[in-house]
Amino acid sequence: MARPLPVLLIAAALAVTTALPAAAAVDGPPTVTIGDVRFADKVLRYGSARAADLVPEHVSRIAPDAAVFMRPSPARPLYPGAVVIAGRDGVIAAHEAMGQAVRYADSKPTELPPDQQHPMRRDTIFDLASVSKLFTSIVAVQQIEHGRIGLDTPVTAYVPEFAANGKGGITVRHLLTHTSGLPSWIPLHTAPTLEARYAAVWNVVPSSPPETVYVYSDLNLITLGVIVERVTGRRLDAVVAEGLTGPLGMRDTGYNPDPALKPRIAATEYQTTTEPDRGLVWGQVHDENAWSLGGVAGHAGVFSTAYDLAVLAQTLLNGGHYGRTRVLSQDSVRLLLTNFNTAFPSNSHGLGFELDQMWFMDGLSSPVTGGHTGYTGTSLVIDPLSGSFMILLTNRVHPSRDWGSNNPARRAVARDLALAVPVRPAQGPDAWFSGVGDARTATLTLPVGAPQGGRLSFALWYDTEADSDVGFLEASTDGGATWSPVPMELSAGRHRWSSDGTFSGFQGRRWLRAQAQLATGTTGLRWRYASDTLYQGRGVYVDEVRISGPGVRFEDRNPRDAALFVPDGWTRSRN
Repeated sequence: MARPLPVLLIAAALAVTTALPAAAAVDGPPTVTIGDVRFADKVLRYGSARAADLVPEHVSRIAPDAAVFMRPSPARPLYPGAVVIAGRDGVIAAHEAMGQAVRYADSKPTELPPDQQHPMRRDTIFDLASVSKLFTSIVAVQQIEHGRIGLDTPVTAYVPEFAANGKGGITVRHLLTHTSGLPSWIPLHTAPTLEARYAAVWNVVPSSPPETVYVYSDLNLITLGVIVERVTGRRLDAVVAEGLTGPLGMRDTGYNPDPALKPRIAATEYQTTTEPDRGLVWGQVHDENAWSLGGVAGHAGVFSTAYDLAVLAQTLLNGGHYGRTRVLSQDSVRLLLTNFNTAFPSNSHGLGFELDQMWFMDGLSSPVTGGHTGYTGTSLVIDPLSGSFMILLTNRVHPSRDWGSNNPARRAVARDLALAVPVRPAQGPDAWFSGVGDARTATLTLPVGAPQGGRLSFALWYDTEADSDVGFLEASTDGGATWSPVPMELSAGRHRWSSDGTFSGFQGRRWLRAQAQLATGTTGLRWRYASDTLYQGRGVYVDEVRISGPGVRFEDRNPRDAALFVPDGWTRSRN
């Protein structure tokens, strides 16, 4: 049973602030912090998209959108097989397997005879690669709860050998947030003995002082795993089994899987003498350093299934418990999803969890959306704001790591789930939706004039890639030949702020109220959404458009007025 974190630690780590009085106005747009997360109390069950309060048409695209990347493009598929599982509010709405778990005999590639290939199954076991870092992080936070590890305690308090070459100032938090200054990787498997491999980590020279740069480093989590072992007196795999996977009933999750499970395990790479020479890696950890450390390491080594990871995801969405089993306190889960890296804006990071990374989370991204990817082709995304999770497991390094990244597939399935989460209209049965897509511009034109000026108001909802995918409110005074931005005032609850006519980024997934003065001679308005070539949020919604002024009155709930909109790329959405 997890114990609550000490009060002082919670206050320091979460930076709890006193709430403003209800009537006080706040300058600036709304945001989302970990304190806004309300945890669920769900046990997973299978059900329809509707049962999960998801839009069926988008849920139905998840599996096909994962399968499309198994086609040669242009010459080779991104992966031979995959399993996807997605859910919301405790309901698994999609769980599909596709392709092959074992297909190739070597990296030429030589295809195995059909009777020696293994189809992917929903319960196929995958080498999670760096998704393993989440398991190490969770059990480390458990030890923080128990008072055995201090978040801001120097690593040398637990591993004195780590002090070599000026690393005495590195703390546990630096390891968990990848701000230690350690290099990203060193080849441990080339050292002759297990002792020499660990010694190479203890003796590594930092690339930078702690807290000056963000460098994602396997060495951080290797070190953290050893800290866990030393404070518990047990090997990391035993700590994970006893403190996490065992209590949660994650029966197919662990390190160094039993050889009897090999028919259910997805093969990874065919490694040659340069990698080292291991032949077809199947049933053993793919990561060379983890393999050289006996298959149990803080940065890699965990094998699991999509369903087991869904249980873990729901446990975190529940605030650390699943059914009657609690493995973390709510405060600990908030620590996992608190951004400690505000000094490195593009590298938001909780304790072990990557946060708000659109490159694999796509439209599920938010300041508190957490997850991780694995080099073998795995990914996990947990979105506490919508109570949803998306898990994509592939064997993209089978038969070779050189066939490409599966990031496009990660984004595609995350986008499908994000679009499946309804955005209810501000009023009435539907709202205008810009759609999403790379390198596109969508315009919603309203050819309504305000000869003597007027007042515009509308409801606005947007969630876009900050600074790259931008929405515009524009007006024309020459019949649409030219357009200029229209400054506007925005509000949401107590929040008030001004815009120059553009908007971009994450606004809290809530409807805003926009108001603007229309200049004399206005002949039309338009809302324009322009995206760049990569990454997507959830797009832009517009509703409740009203114009009033001398000689003009427009109300979009009037059918005759609503018929005046001219959409190009925009559609009416009921969700």
